[in-house]
Amino acid sequence: MAATELRGVVGPGPAAIAAPGGGGGTGPPVMGGGGWLFKWTNYIKGYQRRWFVLSNGLLSYYRSKAEMRHTCRGTINLATANITVEDSCNFIISNGGAQTYHLKASSEVERQRWVTALELAKAKAVKMLAESDESGDEESVSQTDKTELQNTLRTLSSKVEDLSTCNDLIAKHGTALQRSLSELESLRLPAESNEKIKQVNERATLFRITSNAMINACRDFLMLAQTHSKKWQKSLQYERDQRIRLEETLEQLAKQHNHLERAFRGATVLPANTPGGAGAGKDQCCSSKGDMSDEEEETEFFDAPEIITMPENLGHKRTGSNISGASSDISLDEQNKHQLEETKKEKRTRIPYKPNYSLNLWSIMKNCIGKELSKIPMPVNFNEPLSMLQRLTEDLEYHELLDRAAKCENSLEQLCYVAAFTVSSYSTTVFRTSKPFNPLLGETFELDRLEENGYRSLCEQVSHHPPAAAHHAESKHGWTLRQEIKITSKFRGKYLSIMPLGTIHCIFHATGHHYTWKKVTTTVHNIIVGKLWIDQSGEIDIVNHKTGDKCNLKFVPYSYFSRDVARKVTGEVTDASGKVHFALLGTWDEKMDCFKVQPVIGENGSDTRQRGHEAEESKIMLWKRNPLPKNAENMYYFSELALTLNAWEGGTAPTDSRLRPDQRLMENGRWDEANAEKQRLEEKQRLSRKKREAEAMKATEDGTSYDPYKALWFERKKDPVTKELTHIYGGGYWECKEKQDWNTCPDIF
Repeated sequence: MAATELRGVVGPGPAAIAAPGGGGGTGPPVMGGGGWLFKWTNYIKGYQRRWFVLSNGLLSYYRSKAEMRHTCRGTINLATANITVEDSCNFIISNGGAQTYHLKASSEVERQRWVTALELAKAKAVKMLAESDESGDEESVSQTDKTELQNTLRTLSSKVEDLSTCNDLIAKHGTALQRSLSELESLRLPAESNEKIKQVNERATLFRITSNAMINACRDFLMLAQTHSKKWQKSLQYERDQRIRLEETLEQLAKQHNHLERAFRGATVLPANTPGGAGAGKDQCCSSKGDMSDEEEETEFFDAPEIITMPENLGHKRTGSNISGASSDISLDEQNKHQLEETKKEKRTRIPYKPNYSLNLWSIMKNCIGKELSKIPMPVNFNEPLSMLQRLTEDLEYHELLDRAAKCENSLEQLCYVAAFTVSSYSTTVFRTSKPFNPLLGETFELDRLEENGYRSLCEQVSHHPPAAAHHAESKHGWTLRQEIKITSKFRGKYLSIMPLGTIHCIFHATGHHYTWKKVTTTVHNIIVGKLWIDQSGEIDIVNHKTGDKCNLKFVPYSYFSRDVARKVTGEVTDASGKVHFALLGTWDEKMDCFKVQPVIGENGSDTRQRGHEAEESKIMLWKRNPLPKNAENMYYFSELALTLNAWEGGTAPTDSRLRPDQRLMENGRWDEANAEKQRLEEKQRLSRKKREAEAMKATEDGTSYDPYKALWFERKKDPVTKELTHIYGGGYWECKEKQDWNTCPDIF
């Protein structure tokens, strides 16, 4: 539990916290004035001196008198607050748990003066609130609302009068109709005619009764409207005032946040951001704790209420660079031409810098109230110019680990390299806080590195709801990697948990060793407020299904109070009997080391682990992260491989992610056009889905067979090892590419 959360539950206690020294308070303020009090912040800093202002039933506080002009640190409404005295100098103000202020005066006399002033202000606020709730109180109703109400009632009255006139006419004409019908009955007509006339007469009578009932109901409605209109109008006016006050407060807080953010950037000189350094990673993790205490470092964290604002690095706004849309003037054709020239086996080393586009999160959220999160159209401002298929291909960035594993004769040593490869796939995510594009159904991505690196890879989006992607990679160095990943997520207020489902398979051709494992949970922190940061947590069991060897990897979740290194990963490699042979230690963003475990016979004859210095002598570095390219912070923190993934290549399938127009426009800095194109593609995908659903329904009605959607390059079958239903590559893609025969590919772009 965070320090402030714990503090709000148990309080500091007079014995636990020493009385602050110096800086005594003044007396309690008059209305609109102010005074000094000591406010509890956290267990590290204890009580801090703050300037409190009592005005109109609201108690606000600031760090100094000067802050009253621009930055309020917090406000509590006394009308709904409880004021309790702890001891001679301490007292608490709480509004039921959402806000709790633990305050200390410099003396018992001053504390009593404050409590008295607060109680009087509370009584006055409660009285004003009660008076404002009385239905007969017309003073707070604006003249415009009164006029509107009177006009409405006048219109209702005129309509009821019209109905009364119609009722009179209906009665008059109904009487004449009944008289005429009675005269008809007196005539000598056939018996059948008399019966018909009698039925018409009865219906006319029923019609008159119904019309009278309708008029009476309208009169009752008008009477109720006149009786309760003042109460309704008062409630409506109150809701309007609350809404306007909330909007004004939100706007004011947003301005204050932007002002403080600019002041912080201007006043604080930050060290160069070196993503490969441990210091940068540590700062990024520590920044997540800004919401755990309202009193952190003076220049970094502020104890203002949480407001809705867009995090800096969510993909819509870039700081640290003066380049603003530098490449947005380059036409798409010119960009493609430039990319075509540099694809002659020379991989690109840069992409257009991320434009400095601002985005108001509130303008998006207010239009999404009541909608399902998965159905909210999110703009490309939140994205990076890569698809999820390309992000999945990034798992192969450290493919040389599998190349080395294929050469190992010892299965346990091979398992160490497979474990290092598993951890390395997370290293590209540490600074990548923007989301990739969701692939369209049938979208593919190929990566042919057969000549340069000895492997080639193919991904295909095989399902849209739930989203699932199949991946197959094979290497001439003797290994195959395949997986089907489904992404599920849960939004938990301050953070988003992303849980990949599915099994990853790695098969080595020479030995037949078949390894499987699953991914851990990825957590994105500070979704609403603060600087985004990513953490990986959970356990991975890598199993060799041929030998029974196993490696257990533990991704330690980041803890504010832990002294361990951030992003720590530990592991043990055991044989089929459970005996430990290797210990693994490292971080998922930097490196992984391997230590050979030599059992030492203990005094009682049992095996014990080797001592620390002996283990250090056997240390082998399995993997170390490659440094990021120059100016990576301006290019979405892409790695060298990621920079090449969206480069245009000829001969790919027409469903390849490189050909996706909205993604290409976004990469080139044309975000408005990209958003429009993204909506077009999503609408086209929805129409295709509705067409398939209509065909399935028609086939059901006709009793004919209907084949559901099937992936083009992958077949859904039961895995022979895990017995799971999964998509396995069926072959044919690279043959079609060689022939340039793409007739079976769907039109998705």
